[in-house]
Amino acid sequence: MDAPTVVKPLPAAERVYTHVKQAVLDRRYEGGILLSEGELAEAVGVSRTPVREALLRLEAEGLLKLYPKKGALVLPVSAQEIADVVETRLLVERHAAAKVAPASPQLVARLEELLEEQRGHAAAGDLAAFAVADRCFHAEIVRAAGNRILAQLYDQLRDRQLRMGVATMHADPGRIAKNIAEHTELLGALRAGDTGAALALVEQHVSWVKFIVRGDSA
Repeated sequence: MDAPTVVKPLPAAERVYTHVKQAVLDRRYEGGILLSEGELAEAVGVSRTPVREALLRLEAEGLLKLYPKKGALVLPVSAQEIADVVETRLLVERHAAAKVAPASPQLVARLEELLEEQRGHAAAGDLAAFAVADRCFHAEIVRAAGNRILAQLYDQLRDRQLRMGVATMHADPGRIAKNIAEHTELLGALRAGDTGAALALVEQHVSWVKFIVRGDSA
């Protein structure tokens, strides 16, 4: 009989990092609020030392700004950050859409699966899960284009995309249905090999976020 697998608990700093990062990405900790080391230590059940370590890591990622003896400020999504992410996404996603059209049966099946996930999360009102499925839909197209360097670059945008996605849907709840409709149209264009339509849909879909989130930015 095999011995039971022993799962080691995550280090304290990693637990704090995961807790705070997820809360920032899904807006439980919104931009502009000040987090105290003591409150975070109590919330996660650790001492203050691993809290400081986790906060330093999150500051390096651009999610927080540390103020000695005061705490950590959750940085709002800025208009410049939105513009930079949109510009980068357009460069990568337009290239990827052009390369994958017409989409392979495997890619079509995966995108249909992710669309179904999005519909389920939308029906449940789970914005954070919807944002993850939304981001995965686009990432699948980028990976299918076959350029590993571009795929890695795109993956580096992951956290910013998730945060902006949740912010977008909070600012305009009707955007959820629009996202599903636009993804459905994009999938149809890729399946049909209509590169022109696919590129136009990518442009429309990706650019829209800067207009919606601008009112939520600092």
